[in-house]
Amino acid sequence: MAHAADARRAPFRTITLLDTAVASTNLGDQIIMEAVRRELADVLSNQMVFTVVSHEWMGAQSRRLIRRSDWTISGGTNLLSSRMWFRSNWKVTPIDALARLNVVLMGAGWYQYQHAPDPYSRWLLRRLLSRNRLHSVRESYALNRLAAIGITNVVNTGCPSIWALTAEHCARLPRQKAAESVLTAVNSYKNLKNPGADRRMLQILRRHYSTVHVWIQTDTDYEYARSLDVDVRFIDPTVAALDAVLTSDLRIDYVGTRLHAGIRALQKGRRAIIVEIDNRAREMGRDFGIPTVERADFERLEHMIDQPREICVRPPREAITVWKSQFRQPLPS
Repeated sequence: MAHAADARRAPFRTITLLDTAVASTNLGDQIIMEAVRRELADVLSNQMVFTVVSHEWMGAQSRRLIRRSDWTISGGTNLLSSRMWFRSNWKVTPIDALARLNVVLMGAGWYQYQHAPDPYSRWLLRRLLSRNRLHSVRESYALNRLAAIGITNVVNTGCPSIWALTAEHCARLPRQKAAESVLTAVNSYKNLKNPGADRRMLQILRRHYSTVHVWIQTDTDYEYARSLDVDVRFIDPTVAALDAVLTSDLRIDYVGTRLHAGIRALQKGRRAIIVEIDNRAREMGRDFGIPTVERADFERLEHMIDQPREICVRPPREAITVWKSQFRQPLPS
């Protein structure tokens, strides 16, 4: 009987998901993709889902799967760039652009603050991205960059990793500083690390907390963190190890330069402060109330650590609902 009932259902759709965590050295992409799949659970239910990688050059089979799909959805992170031929995590070529892959963005962001997109990047993005379906981006900066090259079928939803940080969730977050421990993370990327500022941040944490734990989000973070402070305690470089600390009995806050380590702390009910080192935290802080502080504003950092405060993240519910609703509509021609 179950088979007969299944046979009467409407035909399923096929969906290709661009997995931004595969072939990535950054564990933050795993946190993003977990949120992507959670938020798409109702969309992907009873559908045939193919998965292809975004951080390696696409082959014929990946393009074939995408062309067979009713929808192709990207999984957040820094996919967009003004220099798609050079500064881009999304490995695409003119062949991909000519294949009309019709990709729909989900919480995608722009790679740092850049000059206006060059002619090749404008052409490539216009060809890769769907013209008649609604895209979602991570912050206003990406929204404005796309609008400047004529891609206006876009809403600003923030990263999917913040969509579950509702008012009800944030109301349960601690307001007082944790009594004993802090979790931190530093960014060792050449163009983002700042030993002087990062060392001072760790010194501040030592003054305010008895124990400093460091999570390694990418493989080069370990040696960089040791060069700043040899006495910190390291957490294993897995999301599972991070979660184990955040859900333990430790009274612990998060204060660090890694955006998604901080978002994970918020997801797990911990007080968090994210130190801004690039456009990601800065723009999401402005748009959605992510608790951030400028890197060089050490006085404000100490004040945020020491004083009680309310965390009120504001995921844009209307934009998220509008973006999701397109998957329940007839497919555009």
